[in-house]
Amino acid sequence: MFKNYLKITWRNLLKSKGFTAINIAGLAVGMASAALILFWVQNEVSYDRFHDNKDRLYQMYNRSVFDGKLWCWGTTPKVMMKTLKQEYPQVEQAARTTNANFLFTIGNKHLNLPGNFTDPDFLTMFSFPLVKGNPKTALNDMKSVVITEKTAKKLFGDEDAMGKTIKIDSVDYFTVTGVMKDLPNNTRFDFEYLMPWSYLEKTNKFVDKNWGNNSVQTWAMLKPGVTEAYANKLVKNITRSHSEIKDIDVFMHPALKWRLYSKFENGKIVGGRIETVNLFSIIAGFILLIACINFMNLSTARSEKRAKEVGIRKVVGAGKSSLIAQFLGESIMIAFFAGILALIVIQLSMSGFNHLTEKQLFIPYQSGTFWLIFIAFIVFTGVLSGSYPALYLSSFAPVKVLKGTFKAANAALSPRKVLVVTQFTFAIVLIISTIIVREQLEYAQNRDTGYKKNNLVYSFMSGNIEKNYSLIKNELLTSGAASAVSKTSAPMTEGWSDTWDYTWDGKQEGAKIDFNVFNTDGEFTKTMGLKIVDGRDIDINKYPSDSSAIMLNQAAVKVMGFKNPVGQIVRNSNNAKLTVVGVVKDFILQSPYEPVKAMVIQGPKAWFNVVHYKLNDKNTTAQNLKLAEGIFKKYNSEYPFDYHFVDEEYSKKFQDEQRTGVLATLFAGLTIFISCLGLFGLATYMAQNRIKEIGVRKVLGATVTGITSMLSQDFLKLVGIAFIIATPLAWYGMHTWLQGYSYRVNISFWVFATAAFVTTLLSIITVSFQAVKAALANPVKSLRSE
Repeated sequence: MFKNYLKITWRNLLKSKGFTAINIAGLAVGMASAALILFWVQNEVSYDRFHDNKDRLYQMYNRSVFDGKLWCWGTTPKVMMKTLKQEYPQVEQAARTTNANFLFTIGNKHLNLPGNFTDPDFLTMFSFPLVKGNPKTALNDMKSVVITEKTAKKLFGDEDAMGKTIKIDSVDYFTVTGVMKDLPNNTRFDFEYLMPWSYLEKTNKFVDKNWGNNSVQTWAMLKPGVTEAYANKLVKNITRSHSEIKDIDVFMHPALKWRLYSKFENGKIVGGRIETVNLFSIIAGFILLIACINFMNLSTARSEKRAKEVGIRKVVGAGKSSLIAQFLGESIMIAFFAGILALIVIQLSMSGFNHLTEKQLFIPYQSGTFWLIFIAFIVFTGVLSGSYPALYLSSFAPVKVLKGTFKAANAALSPRKVLVVTQFTFAIVLIISTIIVREQLEYAQNRDTGYKKNNLVYSFMSGNIEKNYSLIKNELLTSGAASAVSKTSAPMTEGWSDTWDYTWDGKQEGAKIDFNVFNTDGEFTKTMGLKIVDGRDIDINKYPSDSSAIMLNQAAVKVMGFKNPVGQIVRNSNNAKLTVVGVVKDFILQSPYEPVKAMVIQGPKAWFNVVHYKLNDKNTTAQNLKLAEGIFKKYNSEYPFDYHFVDEEYSKKFQDEQRTGVLATLFAGLTIFISCLGLFGLATYMAQNRIKEIGVRKVLGATVTGITSMLSQDFLKLVGIAFIIATPLAWYGMHTWLQGYSYRVNISFWVFATAAFVTTLLSIITVSFQAVKAALANPVKSLRSE
């Protein structure tokens, strides 16, 4: 019986090659699209779930009220880790991490590599296996370093890296005590080496015990059986009990929520990346469903061609269940061919998809689990797409079919029409969403940054740059490479420091206001192209007293309540007097989607990490960079010339929205394509069902244009209904999405008008082919049986 069904199925597929090709293509596109999204979803939900101790791993978080709102943040005091280990027996292990960036020198090879400082427990808390070395002792020695396999390859080639010596920043020599497997692509950590915290304490000013200095990340692993709720009760008052700070609570954020649940509002988790994961999971489901709906429409469009087959089979004794099995078998076979084609499409598009999503996804061909899931995916798709056609075709009455009186109903409301409306509803929602995402992106990109990004470049102060800064600055200016130079505490596109310790006359008692802190040695406004709205820039050469000078931005003046800010005295955490010498126009330091935060720009008595220089616009960029490279190499010869364009770094702030916009456009296009195939199927079905009516109308004088218009109206009504349903759904979804941005676009009417025009135009193009074909048909053939 099975062999017989297989033969019949194969013959039917070959008999209608065009129908078969369209069905397989539609299913393949839908399956490939859904599978790519599900690969991405699987990667997202698997973040940091490979750690053996994942159920006991936590990141320490702070919680306190600022500006009347309860905020949470994941940086902590350096002293918290040791306190957890010494005073809380429920904590089995603990470690801190902070960024490191050193020049590694092996002979004549110099490489600037990113890494982390951490404590010895890190390697036993987290499952980053060492291929060589002992994780329990690898970081015990102050001059030890653990490197990844990738880094070992960069430094030593094919040689064994264990025990080798690496020169760090031309100062100290470290011994490789461990080689770690390269980090997987589904972890929040990103480093090429680990160095002992003890070395950081020796060489840097990182031994402070100030509970108000939140500058590192602290990780804790609880002992088995200790619950998160119990641990949170224990650590809640750890800062209060060890300092004079009485308004900060501490809590533990579990590893299982790091990636997907990282958004806090009013002190509680309200979501995060899980919202995007859920959204794309739904999109994957809908794309697959739309592909299956397309299959259903094309299958039922050929119902009359299969009607006599069904009637004869029923007359000779075939039961409804056997007919259902036959038709489901056909759909599963088509799904099998579509699945193979989809696998090829996935493989061909994986590289581009990885580039778009910044992932390292791959098809695990060697995994038995993958093939089981893939086969189940094919069977599920086949059953889903073939269920309605199987039930529909197996329900034909044999007497009516064989008498020739069978006629599929052209009801005003039929399952096929409902399915097409569903297809286009989702497609229209995606089109509207795509347009709004792009509008929001352009709205933020066009926002005035408050400074001039063009030709503004920065380099990090590595090696001897700080020692030779005056010489470097002088030569950059005299050589004509730069028109202005200023050293700062952070790049112009990032905020690396903030505090709530500033006080001033008139500050409300108990008020807690967080300020961004930015340091400069002078010529700040000239280099960055900032506008001074009151007072002047900091200039230690002209005004020696500017060693204790500060500038404020407009947002800071507002929250401080200064009517005449220049000359006002502000005190820092050390109670040192700082004099306001100028006010600058607000400029975007962090998110372009949020209001500008209050900022204090401190003078020369501060720390510096970056040199900014404005390239001379009288030379080409290449000429300026060549001159700058020669100067930096002259005074910092062992380090490569590293530079970053501020405008390029600023554009990276829009990557997530750009990625969402591109993905939405891609999925909208695929959905429209598959939906149009479904519409083509319904057009075919309705043209076949009304072939005699069309013949009669032509005999009575109807024109081709009139008949085409008549047939097209039915389909346009379906698209119109879909638009009516999709509009409020899209508005609500995008309105909710936009609430996550303080600086956001308004949803305009033209967005919906554009979506209506696009879908209507595509529908007309799709339907007109079949409608014109039916209108041009010879009525003699259609009326011959009459």
